[in-house]
Amino acid sequence: MCAVAAWGFLFDSYELLMLPLIVRPALAELGGIRPSTPEFTFWFGMLFYIPAIAGGAFGLLGGYLTDRVGRQRILTASIMLYAVSSFLSGFATSLPMLLILRCLVFIGVCVEFVAAIAWLAEFFPEPRRREAILGTTQAFSSVGGLLVALAGGVASALAGGRPITLLGWLALPPLSAPAIGLPEALAFLGRIDNPHADWRYTLMSGLLPALPLLLVRPFLPESPPWLKERRAGRLGRPSLAALFSPGLRRTTCLVTAMFTLSFAAAFGALQQAPQIVPGLPETRAAVAQALDQRLPEERQATLRAEWIAQGRAKEEITQRLFAEQRRIAGPVEQGFAARAITFQEFGGIAGRCALAALAVWIVSRRRLLRCFLIPAMVVLPTTFALAGTMSLPAFEYGLFLAGFMVIGQFSFWGNYLPRAYPLHLRGTGESFSANVGGRMIGSCFAALTQWLAAALPMAAAHPARVAYAAAAVAFLVTLANLIASLFLPEPASQALPDDAPNP
Repeated sequence: MCAVAAWGFLFDSYELLMLPLIVRPALAELGGIRPSTPEFTFWFGMLFYIPAIAGGAFGLLGGYLTDRVGRQRILTASIMLYAVSSFLSGFATSLPMLLILRCLVFIGVCVEFVAAIAWLAEFFPEPRRREAILGTTQAFSSVGGLLVALAGGVASALAGGRPITLLGWLALPPLSAPAIGLPEALAFLGRIDNPHADWRYTLMSGLLPALPLLLVRPFLPESPPWLKERRAGRLGRPSLAALFSPGLRRTTCLVTAMFTLSFAAAFGALQQAPQIVPGLPETRAAVAQALDQRLPEERQATLRAEWIAQGRAKEEITQRLFAEQRRIAGPVEQGFAARAITFQEFGGIAGRCALAALAVWIVSRRRLLRCFLIPAMVVLPTTFALAGTMSLPAFEYGLFLAGFMVIGQFSFWGNYLPRAYPLHLRGTGESFSANVGGRMIGSCFAALTQWLAAALPMAAAHPARVAYAAAAVAFLVTLANLIASLFLPEPASQALPDDAPNP
């Protein structure tokens, strides 16, 4: 049971963290959209926020079904949904098609988190053991972020025909990956311009969580307390109105707001790292070297002359030349971004493990959360505003600390939420806080950072603008969360509130 829950946590982060890694090359290929343009800002926001809206809305329904149908059934169905949808995303031929498939991925991820937390918490009634189990299994979420960075690096090497480096020391020779194409029966959907694009391989790797789940699905038991109350006919009917009853209103409102702020720090700052890395001096130098080797000025002049001779318009020639440059620069930038995310996710693993240890010993939930919020007030703005505009190594080390502070907070909420709501409302309450607050509202800060970056009154390149905007957003939402923690309700006891109201 712990292995399945950890597997689900691992791959829900894996699926979510794909987007900031692939959004730049995907927009360039599917729409010919360049960074710092209004079109880039628009579609960046659409790809981050519309799936979050879909995930929040359907995730709320998934939380209700978790309370009505059962934790285990909804858990396995949600993992299958996001795995298959992610694989199909690799065949996207247009931005709307990619957007629809990412909505399905987000729906699966939003439902999986809620179902897994409720399912796992109810198997371990002893408080200390439950806190340790929840904290430890959630730590695998950061392993998912680490794996997606690894997958991005492997995909970048495959697309660029370079040797594959794993974990910084294991080197494999250059390999060729199969071309990605649609069958003839689906030709009406469009065509794939670059069948060896690294971002497509990265998306398709999201199918991995479905494979072992097919084998273990028949052996997974249902939550004992939920099943007992359901069979006895004592399980109350969940409702949104019950979350705002006098006994739960303050908890629901405050926890939803604070969950939103935690997600805002992640989406408004941490997930902007792949947009910041291309502007750092080390990345620019590597891109220039790759272009000089594979597309020198002489070759560009030759291509331009050929297209002029073919009678192509000046705008089309510019777009074609940009596409050729992106074919070379994209995998290089992707490789550096994947390495930076690796540092962030190692920090996240450390933060989640620290939370798992501290949650057992620190009784006060307010004090536990402040262990992460107070240092984040300094670490986050320093990482993005200073290191994010000056040096790739400094930015990577800063991302480690930022990941520790921000991602550790997510494990806090996974431990806190089961103690905040009774058995018949646990899935619904967790879903409202995590999906309406975190996913629907908190995720929009990814777009907000991009809009703020475009509006900054400074003469700087797009990556630097994003770095400054991310620093401002991270500081403000962390400050607000720290203030809100003063009013966070402390659970009445360490035991789960497993009441059995009349249906």
